[in-house]
Amino acid sequence: MIGYTKLAFFAGGALFGTVGVKLLASRDAKRAYVHAAAAGLRVKDTVMETVTTVRENAADVLASAKDLNESRAEQAAQQETEAQLTDEAEEA
Repeated sequence: MIGYTKLAFFAGGALFGTVGVKLLASRDAKRAYVHAAAAGLRVKDTVMETVTTVRENAADVLASAKDLNESRAEQAAQQETEAQLTDEAEEA
């Protein structure tokens, strides 16, 4: 009995494998692979467009942040200079 069970499993596996290979290599399956690959490429293009947009926006934000920091530094330097002039004027 055990020998027949192993033989049946082996034969079933071989049959399933053979049928599976035939199905995977069929014309319809190849068409499905082509459609899936084409959909994947369309998704990739869409994602890359989104990534490009995000990068551009991030570059704009970074440039604005740098400009803001520069203007704040200039204002701080002006206030410091005015404070020094006021201190010098009060001392004199």
